Amino acid sequence: MNSLDDLKHALRSFAEERNWFEYHTPKNLAMAVAGEAGELAAEFQWLTAEESANLTDEQRKAVASELADVLIYLVRLADELEVDLLEAANAKNERNKKRF
Repeated sequence: MNSLDDLKHALRSFAEERNWFEYHTPKNLAMAVAGEAGELAAEFQWLTAEESANLTDEQRKAVASELADVLIYLVRLADELEVDLLEAANAKNERNKKRF
């Protein structure tokens, strides 16, 4: 997979094969994003700024896994809401350029 679109389709198929669409409501997916973001933050809890910038291989693997979880639920949420994440991110970046 080389694009968010490829990932979106793979995740949609994965959910469809398991009949998860009834659970993949925008509310549930947004809550899952928040939960996984909390698990990501927990990987950095109690680390100094320097430690957080110099993760061990084990820590980096754990962080990568949590980042993947956040991305997976975010992509599913965007798919359910028919939001193009790249388009939304680019538009937000342009607004931020004007603000800051």
